[in-house]
Amino acid sequence: MNKRQARLFAIGSTVAACVAFVALTLDSHRQFDTLTHADKITAEVKRGKDVWHKNNCINCHTVFGEGAYYAPDLTKITKLRGAAYLSAYLRDPSKFYDEARHRRLMPKQDLSERDIADVIAFLDWISNVDNQNWPPRPILVTGAAFPLAAEAAPAPLPAASDPILQGERLFRSATPACAACHSVTPGVNMAGPSLAGLAGRTATLLASGKYEGKAKDLAGYIGESIRQPSAHLVPGAMYSANGVSFMPTTYAKDLTAQQIDQLAAYLSSLK
Repeated sequence: MNKRQARLFAIGSTVAACVAFVALTLDSHRQFDTLTHADKITAEVKRGKDVWHKNNCINCHTVFGEGAYYAPDLTKITKLRGAAYLSAYLRDPSKFYDEARHRRLMPKQDLSERDIADVIAFLDWISNVDNQNWPPRPILVTGAAFPLAAEAAPAPLPAASDPILQGERLFRSATPACAACHSVTPGVNMAGPSLAGLAGRTATLLASGKYEGKAKDLAGYIGESIRQPSAHLVPGAMYSANGVSFMPTTYAKDLTAQQIDQLAAYLSSLK
């Protein structure tokens, strides 16, 4: 290729790249309203955006992977935590995490109840934006994370005859994923308590006289916790408020009896 040909190739490549860029930009703008569910931008969502900016939340948190990266990405937080948990958390974050234990501290913003409801509405709108699964995984405040290897390649389907393996897969794939709030690592408490050693703790609880539910054994206790999270409340302000568990109540209708039994089989194996 001589100099003239190289020059023409460079000019042609630049023009082609510019045309492609403009076309992709126009196509993106064509889809924005649909992808962002613009029709769902209510007055509460707009006020919530103002609360978000007024309190400089972006200085610590990120949305869509953009922000300060000091605190968790909140793109899907309403799907992972729920409004009840987030409301209680925003009223007094110190009941959930502390600087000595978790090496960071969310400041108490003294938000009004309306501000709290509005910012949750804003975050809920964000959580429903079609962001092509970005960021690929949440940033967890405890330092725990979902296995990267599992994200790189889907795990093979477990044998249908193995309820423990089926339960482990459900633990990570149910909606919302159990693993978004519970770890299976000892001492790593997230929005829900660690489930490591659940079998031993449950046996102690059932024999203690402090249990408030109706289960008679470990499998029954796990099933009850999934179907009726508030039947027995685990002590700790970060897990419930006003006698109501922060755990979603939707699993009872979203999971079949067999799936709940599979989850019980997996969690029962965490000695």
